[in-house]
Amino acid sequence: MIGIVAAWRAVAAMFILNGALFGIWASRIPAVRDRLDLTHEALGLGLLFMAAGAVCSFPITGRLTDKFGAVSITRVIAVLYTLSLVLLAVAGSFWALAAFLFIFGAFHGSMDVAMNAWAAEVEQAYDKPVMSSFHAMWSLGAGLGALSGYGAVQLGMTVMQHFLLAGGVVVGLALVLSWVRWTSRRSASPGGAVFALPSGALILVGFTALCGALGEGAVADWSAIFLRDVTGAAESVAALGYAVFSVTMVAFRLAGGVVIARFGPVATARFGGVCAALGVLGVVSAVQPQLALAGFALMGIGYAVIMPLAFSRAANDPNVPPGQAIASVATLGYGGLLIGPPLIGFLAEMLTLRLAFMALLPLAIMIVILSGALRPAALD
Repeated sequence: MIGIVAAWRAVAAMFILNGALFGIWASRIPAVRDRLDLTHEALGLGLLFMAAGAVCSFPITGRLTDKFGAVSITRVIAVLYTLSLVLLAVAGSFWALAAFLFIFGAFHGSMDVAMNAWAAEVEQAYDKPVMSSFHAMWSLGAGLGALSGYGAVQLGMTVMQHFLLAGGVVVGLALVLSWVRWTSRRSASPGGAVFALPSGALILVGFTALCGALGEGAVADWSAIFLRDVTGAAESVAALGYAVFSVTMVAFRLAGGVVIARFGPVATARFGGVCAALGVLGVVSAVQPQLALAGFALMGIGYAVIMPLAFSRAANDPNVPPGQAIASVATLGYGGLLIGPPLIGFLAEMLTLRLAFMALLPLAIMIVILSGALRPAALD
């Protein structure tokens, strides 16, 4: 059992790193936007490049993970992902930012596929649902990354200083904690298509993940701007939006294993969809920062277990190798995480930011409708 606990700690460290780098970036989006004087539409377009980078990376990483093993691929990409964060701080124009966001998104997406494949191996060794605990560590990392943005603003640090210090500390700790003996399974992986799209039963799994991830991505990249521009919050308070969202997501993901074991994945996902819908309504109706923060907290509970359940279902599919299955669901799932922000940006430019967030409501309702797809394959 000591070996399996060490393996859990290693994977958890990688999830924390991945979430922290994303949270660090998300917390400083307003500063980057202001420095480059970007409109909502321009920022949304830039974030679309991040989504494109991730989607392009999924099939490549899925095949590499199946061929060389999840452990080695995860560690290599962890370093490259950290280095790509620093690039975002040196962008001096919109197109430079777009190019660097493509690179950042590619490594973010690559690490998502590899570390989730590693997590699935550990979950199978545990023989009980622990995937949500790994995603809790991702949310913990994202929350800590967002809080580091709050501290950086309070201390008057530049974006570059913040990214170098926070990124360096997190990747150093993660690499040390992840250094354990673990042999990943490997399998021959065919060439496949340019994009890793799900097929068969995984199609609905992917769309369920998409609905949750669109909302999660929207909160990550727009909560700070929503709080500042719509509710009039100070910059330091606005940086807390994603932190509050992440804290409640961590709490429910940590409890997710027990909840899923007790009520099953379908009922748990439906509960999440209802909470997400109520959270969206709370955010769009808020006129004060405190009310919006409460809505973001409820959305964190709602979206908490959707992605873990989708990846567990994909990794245990009887017809598709784990790396490819996870990559295909990630194309829709994490693709949604990254497409959500530009979608909100475009809608905000055409309507208002408040009305743009309203688009998340029907997506939350779709989670309730599609949750049956997350039932374990053995029970289908």
